[in-house]
Amino acid sequence: MPLIPEEPQIHESVPGPRATPAAGRTAPTPRPVPGPGPRPAPPRGAPASSARPGKPGPSRGPAPTPPAQRTAPKPSAAAGAGTASAAASEAQLQLIPAPADGAVDAADEAVDLLLDSGRAPSEVLVLTTGEQHPWAAHELSFGEASYWAQHDAADDVFYADANAERAKGRPVVVVAVNGGSDESVAKALPAAMARAGALLIVCGDPERINALIGAKA
Repeated sequence: MPLIPEEPQIHESVPGPRATPAAGRTAPTPRPVPGPGPRPAPPRGAPASSARPGKPGPSRGPAPTPPAQRTAPKPSAAAGAGTASAAASEAQLQLIPAPADGAVDAADEAVDLLLDSGRAPSEVLVLTTGEQHPWAAHELSFGEASYWAQHDAADDVFYADANAERAKGRPVVVVAVNGGSDESVAKALPAAMARAGALLIVCGDPERINALIGAKA
């Protein structure tokens, strides 16, 4: 089913656990790297910004009326030998148009909007189809054990490769289509849908994404 490009505002209309805005969330490590972490207080007299450090963005006014979003059945995963899976839940699909070299920035902005709207950091998983997100690359430099320990703790936004089988599902999954072969991206998109409990956001080239989804269908 082709995806219809949406504006890069994230508005959810499906029920799901909500948490207080993540203004005071703490980073999994004290290292000042891109990705999840506490937002510094603005200088005295300066307007507060909801963008993360190093990723300035335009100030946001009142939220517009949310655009209509498609819903698609979430592919069911194998529940075990001889076990029939329950009816697949439905997750919303949203496409944010972005070039491959801007897909990670678009995904970061989507995460900021999700957190500003009340989503808890622990409810968000970010996947990349090309190079690792800078946060993931930094944390992996300390070893996979430490990196996956943060995933298992599930107390903050987590960033992983789209084809990392160890990454568990979360209510919201954001995919940055920032590279990768057509074959790997075509495999990553339905896998991401299977991980998304309520909302799947795909950031990338709409023509390529629609073509790959059509070829997979």
